[in-house]
Amino acid sequence: QNMTIELVSTNKCCEGEQRVYRHKSATLDCEMTFGVFLPPAALEEDRPCPVLFYLSGLTCTHENFIQKSGFQQHAARHGLIVVNPDTSPRGVQIAGQDDSYDFGSGAGFYVDAKQEPWAKHYKMYSYVTEELVDVVNANFSVKPGKRGIFGHSMGGHGALICALKNPGLYQSVSAFAPIVNPSEGAWGKKAFGGYIGSDPAEWAQWDATSLVSQYESTPQELFIDQGSADNFLKELLPENLLAAASGNDHIQTIYKLREGYDHSYFYISTFIGEHIAYHAALLTAT
Repeated sequence: QNMTIELVSTNKCCEGEQRVYRHKSATLDCEMTFGVFLPPAALEEDRPCPVLFYLSGLTCTHENFIQKSGFQQHAARHGLIVVNPDTSPRGVQIAGQDDSYDFGSGAGFYVDAKQEPWAKHYKMYSYVTEELVDVVNANFSVKPGKRGIFGHSMGGHGALICALKNPGLYQSVSAFAPIVNPSEGAWGKKAFGGYIGSDPAEWAQWDATSLVSQYESTPQELFIDQGSADNFLKELLPENLLAAASGNDHIQTIYKLREGYDHSYFYISTFIGEHIAYHAALLTAT
């Protein structure tokens, strides 16, 4: 596997550096771009730091989170490296990939597609949980076994399934306004039907609510954050995951309903510090 990465840009930020890299992804068979924030601890003291992965939502690239969330000041203070990939393969030629905002480009849904013509490139799940982890480990000084994941909306769904399908891979998990039961919402039905096929049993393997109900491994805590004024609640269905978790002793949930907040980065930026602190507490514990 090729671990070579190319620096696209770097900006000093909160005494650290916000960098953007590109690399040739073997998993996705295309060139991909991702963000990496290096805190002062990683730059000045050159000491290994925990790493936190952030997965973005529909229509986003790597840029939205870097520019809008304000996470850098918190990651700098807590000494976390933060990595955020793009939301789908890019630069591939697939008919129809740019036809709608909620399928194809910018909408990889963090699954491994089985249906043609998507199966060759659309393997965001394997990219996030395997290749990107390896690339980060090979190029940055990260603490072994100190890895967290979080995300927003489609990316919140991604963070939850990546953790639930790989017990022990991540030591901390949180999500802003995640699509927790995609099998029951219009976004999820469209994505799963197109990428995975028509069998609901196959969908269940990529659905956080289904995975929570069946989870029997290492006890896992899930921090779920949700704005009460989110206009996409019928797509997100947080109550379904909470109900599934309440019946499973292996899953603990922290659920914070934020009064009056919507689905936007105004909401995320308000509570991002709380999430970074949550991950830092779990990732810096000895």
